[in-house]
Amino acid sequence: MKQLLFVFLLVVVVNENATAQDSVEAIKGVINQLFDGMRSGDSVKVAGVFSQGATMQTIAQNKEGKVVVRQSPVSNFTSFVGKQKPGAADEQIVFETIKVDGELAFVWTPYRFIYNGNFSHSGVNAFCLVQQEGQWKIHYIIDTRKK
Repeated sequence: MKQLLFVFLLVVVVNENATAQDSVEAIKGVINQLFDGMRSGDSVKVAGVFSQGATMQTIAQNKEGKVVVRQSPVSNFTSFVGKQKPGAADEQIVFETIKVDGELAFVWTPYRFIYNGNFSHSGVNAFCLVQQEGQWKIHYIIDTRKK
């Protein structure tokens, strides 16, 4: 009986770990699609990763040196991407932290942004993703920017 219980628990744990790993890989795939689309200048590919009503924000300093949060519509971002030549906009990320609870995920990615072959800025992206109808979608991005 103890062996049967052990095998059952082992199967449950292995199955949960496999499911969690599948979610992590799917989440990484969505974020990679965003940056692959950016690098290729494909606004349709980029738009496909966002949920309805998604929000984009940037933490910056204004001219007086005060910290401000700037918000811009996803449509502005996809328009920017669509105007880029392939390879012009290259955001290089590192997946540092991924947390998943059911249909909610948070992802932390330090990055370097290269524009037209030159370093532009670096910082951190913080993503909030939601799983809707079996697909992960980016619902919120906030980032920092440093020279």
